[in-house]
Amino acid sequence: MSETKTSTLQYRFDGPEDAPVLILGPSLGTTWHMWDRQVPELAQQWRVFRFDLPGHGGAPAHPAGSVTELTRRLLATLDGLGVQRFGYAGCAFGGAVGMELALRHPERLASLALIAASPRFGTADEFRQRGVIVRTNGLDPIARSSPERWFTGGYAAAQPAITEWAVQMVRTTDPGCYIAACEALAAFDVRGELGRVGVPTLVLVGSDDQVTGPAEARTLVAGIPDARLAVVPGASHLVPVEQPAAVTDLLVRHFGTAWQSPHDAAATGQIPVQVPVAPPAAVPPQPALAPPAQAAPIAEIAPAAAVPRQGPGRPDPYDAGLKVRREVLGDAYVDQALAQADAFSGDFQELLTRYAWGEVWDRPGLDRRARSCVTLTALVAGGHTDELAPHLRAALRNGLTPGEIKEVLLQAAVYCGVPAANSAFRVAQQVIREETTPQE
Repeated sequence: MSETKTSTLQYRFDGPEDAPVLILGPSLGTTWHMWDRQVPELAQQWRVFRFDLPGHGGAPAHPAGSVTELTRRLLATLDGLGVQRFGYAGCAFGGAVGMELALRHPERLASLALIAASPRFGTADEFRQRGVIVRTNGLDPIARSSPERWFTGGYAAAQPAITEWAVQMVRTTDPGCYIAACEALAAFDVRGELGRVGVPTLVLVGSDDQVTGPAEARTLVAGIPDARLAVVPGASHLVPVEQPAAVTDLLVRHFGTAWQSPHDAAATGQIPVQVPVAPPAAVPPQPALAPPAQAAPIAEIAPAAAVPRQGPGRPDPYDAGLKVRREVLGDAYVDQALAQADAFSGDFQELLTRYAWGEVWDRPGLDRRARSCVTLTALVAGGHTDELAPHLRAALRNGLTPGEIKEVLLQAAVYCGVPAANSAFRVAQQVIREETTPQE
């Protein structure tokens, strides 16, 4: 295992030192061991590089608040090892990193595989809600529900040891790093940029994936010019674990035939440097898996038309305001407010979005936690109980804990009056109960 600094990642190598480098990126809540079944065969042809997300698998708990930041750390790690060009396969969160590499650092990427991935993972609300639950209850509720998100019911029942291994992976993750990763996925959205992915891409998905399933996979294939689709029958979200042989075969075929070599670099993409790397960590034995189902053949789908880019000039604060408003209040609340607007109230909604959210909430002078504290106090002072619930939910999304919200309302009781605070506590008690109760 490597010695890891804040700007780099925990990693390991397998395979011949002079082979082309193939990177395997993990899913949120997992470790590099999710790829254990793929490595023996992949390492016959490639120098396989695996990494852990911050706070996962014992990696140092230095949270990365965006996919961009995590990608920067990955590239810094590779730069230190002299790896300049590589193939990349990523699952879920690891797939987001792969898209970031293809869009922002195309010169580094020889070929790409996106597994259980999406150009936008669910909704921002879903991931911020997950962060609220972890902040309040710890990771145990997420860990206990992971098998039903990751595996088909039949597999989970037939492989109890692997199911428990999955639960323990999540349970031993650093909560702060998990929350930061949720925030990173909440903000990730490259739907309008897929046409700029310029490397051969395999999009691979489990047929029974209920998290990022075949519909999301087809969106990727439709948007990426040189992309092919593979659907693996009998697999859910963590398809490399549930159907390891099928995934391995698809990766070998893809990276063995769709590898773009640069004109000005060695075939391996490596520049020799003197970097001491400790031997790979021991891989704990895992129970045998059920025989994999035969993977569906790879099929080509025509690319979608490119999305026109915004013209030059200062962005309209309405666009930034709508983004901030959704991030703070949640998509469902904002969608309802905008849907209810008519010819009479539409201008008011536009004013709110443009100036309250685009000009004030988007200013850098205060972070969102501080702005939530100010907003809650102002609402209590004004007796605006009807506006309090959405801003209490926003405060939880912005990182305030229930205990900190209590302190804000106690402070408001002293300076704004006990009757107003009494009403606020009743609303807050209900909201906090709803938002922090784990969903079984």
